[in-house]
Amino acid sequence: MDTRNYKEDQTNEIEALDSIYCGELEVLAEEPYHRFKLPISTEEYNAEAQENGLQCQLIFTYTEKYPDTAPLVEIEDPINFLEDYEERLVKHIEETVAEHLGMEMIFSLVSSAQEWLNQRWDDVKREEELSRERRLREEEEQEQKKFEGTRVSVETFLAWKTTFEDELGITQKRLKESAENRKLTGRELFLRDNTLNESDIKFLLEAGDSIENVKIDESLFQNIEDLELDSDTDDEDYVPGKE
Repeated sequence: MDTRNYKEDQTNEIEALDSIYCGELEVLAEEPYHRFKLPISTEEYNAEAQENGLQCQLIFTYTEKYPDTAPLVEIEDPINFLEDYEERLVKHIEETVAEHLGMEMIFSLVSSAQEWLNQRWDDVKREEELSRERRLREEEEQEQKKFEGTRVSVETFLAWKTTFEDELGITQKRLKESAENRKLTGRELFLRDNTLNESDIKFLLEAGDSIENVKIDESLFQNIEDLELDSDTDDEDYVPGKE
C-alpha cells in the first residue's frame, strides 16, 4: 500500500522554493497539479539591455506521483540562445531528473540548468575571442602583404624597367644621346664646326673681297667624308710636321 502523500510533499516544496528564490517563483496553476516557473540567467546577464549573457524561464509541472516520477519541463522566453540551446538544455535537465528520482528535485534541476547556461556563455565568449583573434590575424596578414609586394623575377623586372623608362622618357633620351655621341664623319665635322666658317669669312673681309664674289668649288668637298680628320689628334704624342 502506497503511504506517501505526494500532494503534501509537492506543496511543501513549492513553499520552500518560494522562500529560496525570494519571490521569483511564479505559480501558474495549482490544479490538478502545481505548475510554476522560475527564471534562470548567466551571472553577467544584463536584464535591462537583454545582453551580455543568456536567460530563459523554466516551467515545471508536477505529475501525480512526483517526485517518484519526473516532472514535466518546458523552456520559455529564451534570450540570446543559439539555435540548439533549448533542445540541449531540456535534455540536460532530463538527465539530471533521472539522477534525483524519489526526492524533491526542483532546486537541483534549477541549479544544474543555471550552471549549464554559464558554461554555454563561457563557450560563446571563448568563440568570440577566437573570432576576434582570427580577424586581427587576418588584418595583420593583409597589412603585411602590402610591404611584401609582388615577387620579382628577371623577366618581370625587365618588363617593369622598360615600361618605367618609357613612361619617364628615359628610353628616348638614351637613344638621342647615343645618336649624338656616335663618331661623326669628316663632312659632319666640317659642317658642324661654325668656327671654320667664321674664320674663312673674316679672312675674306680683311682681304677686301666681297663674300658675293667668292666662288666655291663643291668638288673639293665631295670626298670629305673619307678624310680621317681626327686620326692624328687622337695620338697624345703627336707633334705637327713630325712623322
